[in-house]
Amino acid sequence: MTKQEFETCAERYADQIERIRQSAHELHQSVNQTYGDFLPYGYHLDMVVNGIRDFGYLVCARESDVLPLFFGGYYHDSIEDARQTYNDVLGIAKTMLTEEQAVMATEIVYALTNDKGRTRAERAGEAYYKGIRETPYAPFVKLCDRLANITYSCSEVNGSNQRMKEVYKKEVPHFLSSINPHSDDPRLAVPHQVVLKLAECLIDDLEREEKNGKVWWNEY
Repeated sequence: MTKQEFETCAERYADQIERIRQSAHELHQSVNQTYGDFLPYGYHLDMVVNGIRDFGYLVCARESDVLPLFFGGYYHDSIEDARQTYNDVLGIAKTMLTEEQAVMATEIVYALTNDKGRTRAERAGEAYYKGIRETPYAPFVKLCDRLANITYSCSEVNGSNQRMKEVYKKEVPHFLSSINPHSDDPRLAVPHQVVLKLAECLIDDLEREEKNGKVWWNEY
């Protein structure tokens, strides 16, 4: 899909996308979830979907996948953080999407739901990443999620943000290799343009890093 075609579809379905957005915001607000120290969680959801708006044309295979892609972005944390089950999310999706679209959207959400675990590594282990790699659009939505978190971690100079910036910088090569199935299916793509956006946030001097040898952002 071309960028213009994707943007035209997003405009065509603007009312439905806004309905999905409002529903997701209200859901996370209902469980009093916040982002950072004080922001409503919808702030993060909007950042994730900004990535989908900017780069969705690189992965979207057909017009009927546009709404599931946006739904996956807005609802990606609903099972993990907002006390929803798979069937809860599917039921919500069916009120706004066709049956086929609702299943696709819910599968994205399910794939992006962390496993049970005591540590960050346990919650995002091999089984978790395998589910992402096998689910259409899940690698891309997860990449947009990580781009949103990295962008926020680089936006303010405070202890928490600085700590998470270093965590993300350390994790990113493993993260990228873990979500990338290296498939010819565009729906499973990890677009290089988005990887470069990650690098722009995390690396202060890209040119210097590149001169020093092999760099992770050129491997994807």
